[in-house]
Amino acid sequence: MVQIPLFSEVNAVAFTPEGIDPFETIRDGLLFAEINEKKYAVLSARDTATALSSYNRLSLDLPLIHLDEQTYETLYLKFLELKTDRELTRNVSQEEPYEDELSLIDFLKNSSDLLTSEESAPIIKFVNTIFYQALKRRASDIHIETHEKKGEVRFRIDGVLSKHIDLDKSIISLVISRIKVISNLDIAEKRLPQDGRTQIKIAGKSLDVRVSVLPTYHGERVVMRLLMHAASIPGLEELGFNSSTTERFYELLKFSHGIILVTGPTGSGKSTTLHSFLQRLSGPEKNVMSIEDPVEYDAAHVSQIAVNSKIGLTFAEGLRSILRQDPDIILVGEIRDGETAQIAIQAAMTGHLVFSTLHTNNATSAVTRLVDMGVDKFMVTSTLLGVLAQRLVRKVCSECHELQTIDPIDAHDLDLPMELLVAKSVGCPSCGGTGYRGRIAVGELLMMDENVQTLMKQCDNDVELRAAMKGSMAFLADQLKDLLVSHETTLEEILRVGVKEI
Repeated sequence: MVQIPLFSEVNAVAFTPEGIDPFETIRDGLLFAEINEKKYAVLSARDTATALSSYNRLSLDLPLIHLDEQTYETLYLKFLELKTDRELTRNVSQEEPYEDELSLIDFLKNSSDLLTSEESAPIIKFVNTIFYQALKRRASDIHIETHEKKGEVRFRIDGVLSKHIDLDKSIISLVISRIKVISNLDIAEKRLPQDGRTQIKIAGKSLDVRVSVLPTYHGERVVMRLLMHAASIPGLEELGFNSSTTERFYELLKFSHGIILVTGPTGSGKSTTLHSFLQRLSGPEKNVMSIEDPVEYDAAHVSQIAVNSKIGLTFAEGLRSILRQDPDIILVGEIRDGETAQIAIQAAMTGHLVFSTLHTNNATSAVTRLVDMGVDKFMVTSTLLGVLAQRLVRKVCSECHELQTIDPIDAHDLDLPMELLVAKSVGCPSCGGTGYRGRIAVGELLMMDENVQTLMKQCDNDVELRAAMKGSMAFLADQLKDLLVSHETTLEEILRVGVKEI
């Protein structure tokens, strides 16, 4: 077998072989680089088989090499920057050589010259680069903040913010202006909050970007939520729950009327789960409608309405209008008040299947919350089909984590063995230095049956109901401890998610 050499700590410059479009080989993991004035075909270590296949198909007369992961990532981004730059920017020449593409570091080194230039392309490229890197690092949000003496870009990755880069304060104002332009916002207005939306295409993926601009003491700050299209909505098996919970989802979705609730804090994946349910049920024979604040997924076969409180389109008003549209399935983004709760329960009683969310800590407290909102308890027990309380837990990086004995105080607090070995996050290039890679969904599912209905009538509050359900229902805290024992996550992570509050 031929050994392919590995190059480390090199400055690889992207180039294009004659007669070959490198954008056709990017997806196969095959790139092209010039190192020390010599040209190479670069293989991705993760996609070596497909990259070799692409290399053989093109009959290239270039030596094959591997690059270390960080250098390959930099080279990959240089190609990706130009690809997306062509899609997003019309005023950048198609003939521009790849060697001249501005990387993030190049931009910062030359920022003083660029600020005095009338040419806007560098700022456009820089904003595009932020999008590329956010998508590559699986970020859900981009935060651009202005401080007293500098600016800062942060990404929310797997539910936790991590610093991406510091910027000169003058650059921040140009970046925010560019974001306002692509979001159709007023670039001259810097005193009032503004909300906008834009759509971009990166590496063949379309995504909506929800933009919020807020004036602060030291200047404006921008938060951008990256919203993927319907193609990115996961199926029930892809949500990340264990197999027994997924099987119960299928049972739950067989009902033709009633109400199904998903609870949990902000960022726990409630909207994704609900849209996965809708995609399972929607089709040309069903009239599926939703009212959301805001619309987070562009879902197929679903008529979606965005809440607009400025014109009086609240959840309650929108839901009333939906009921006059002959719906089969209704998604209410969130039950925030008694009026919305009453209408949603009434809709469930009159033959509609209703999905919604509540902000409660666990599944059993959803019943108490609805009663507190003014819904009669018998109506809740007769229409409620099930409640899912879910959390997203960061998965410890499999390549760099270490094992250590649990602290005796933590073991006592969580009722775990004193000698238990638990995973500790370390950080490596594979996980971007965070110590975590990917997330696991955990959820406690309360499904209504005669036994649960009887318990609800007998128990005065959710504490009594929870005690009565112990043993017959997998609680969130127990599932989080199981993940800790199996070394899938860390003690710090289950404490962050809330193992002691549930």
